[in-house]
Amino acid sequence: MLLRLAYLTVTNTFVMLRLLPMSDRDKDAEILALRHQITVLERQLDPERVKFTPEDRAFLAAVLTPLPRQALRRLRLLVQPDTVLRWHRNLIKQRHAHTCRPKRPGRPPTVHSIRTLILRLVHENPSWGYRRVHGELATLGIKVAASTVWEILKAEGIDPAPHRSNTTWAGFLRSQAEVLLACDFIETVPLTGQRQYILAVIEHATRRIRILGTTAHPTAPWVTQAVRNLVMDLDDAGTRARYLIRDRDAKFPVLFDQILCDAGIQTVLTGVRIPRMNAIIERWVQTCRHELLDRTLIRNEHHLRHALRQFELHYNTHRPHQAMQQAAPLRAATDPLTNAQIAQLKTRRKDRLDGVLHEYQHAA
Repeated sequence: MLLRLAYLTVTNTFVMLRLLPMSDRDKDAEILALRHQITVLERQLDPERVKFTPEDRAFLAAVLTPLPRQALRRLRLLVQPDTVLRWHRNLIKQRHAHTCRPKRPGRPPTVHSIRTLILRLVHENPSWGYRRVHGELATLGIKVAASTVWEILKAEGIDPAPHRSNTTWAGFLRSQAEVLLACDFIETVPLTGQRQYILAVIEHATRRIRILGTTAHPTAPWVTQAVRNLVMDLDDAGTRARYLIRDRDAKFPVLFDQILCDAGIQTVLTGVRIPRMNAIIERWVQTCRHELLDRTLIRNEHHLRHALRQFELHYNTHRPHQAMQQAAPLRAATDPLTNAQIAQLKTRRKDRLDGVLHEYQHAA
């Protein structure tokens, strides 16, 4: 609009300069001719359908407003004089609104780092409402309004605390990992065709696996002796387990739970069709099948025990775990190498089970 208005102003300025050398008689003749042409156009066109652009309105308002109202009424205009005056008033309002408009309307935006911290507090503490988060920010010396916290949570689609404080099984298992054990049976068939049953127990906190044994007949005395061996092993290792999660398999006798209860370990049965309640051991079962059982031809029960013993050592002492920052249950995470060590990097491979499992170490 401004460019168009400037163009109209410049062109009409040149028109006025052209009128300077003209005499009054020539100007009157031209005015009469222009008025007659306007009369002819009014006979052919409907004045109600004539539309003026915003640039035309601004130019006509600037040119005609200084004239008195009587002079405006004598002019042969396509619009009423009041319309021209209304155009002028609208231009004044727009200019006033533009000059008085604040540079930054409303409250300034929240710093990105504060928004990130608010979302982190909410995700790490599902039971916290926006006022509790506001209080924690005040403790850290961050001054924001409680309504700002509420608006950030609403914009992210995060429900109020009562609607997201329900504890999930994943959250419960993480919070109680230090005192949790899980066990399960695995079935496999060696080349002899006789089905074998493997009983394994895993610690949630360290991911350490204990393979209690394998048998073709998981009778009650065999399972009972296996759990007794487990209790003695936990005592020797100083593990302070308080709960053991297992499914409702009929291979677990009543004495299985009693022995654990005498050792101060309570048995927790999984719900029907709720595999997430025992997700840690189920994940290990998948790992065992994918990395060992599906890649090895097991000849008999003796060969199966040997393979499981080697896989247990590999799993506990070498295999990295994402949940433990790439450390192993019985091996801490390795410190990063320096640039000089990387430049002279030499490794060697250690094979288990004739190359089924590979372990890599730095060469001496």
